[in-house]
Amino acid sequence: MAKKVTSKKPLTGNSRSHALNATKRQQKPNLQVIRLEDGTKIRMSAREIRSLRKQDKQAA
Repeated sequence: MAKKVTSKKPLTGNSRSHALNATKRQQKPNLQVIRLEDGTKIRMSAREIRSLRKQDKQAA
């Protein structure tokens, strides 16, 4: 099982039809499982992974 690193949670709200009927819905974060160099697996959001890769390119 991968460790969850991010603190992101699903957004909740209403889905509205044309007749304005409201039903509950969730928007879940885009969590991905990545493997680190030492072999451990972690779950991070796609946005966080992208930010880390950008920082690595700038540092090099």
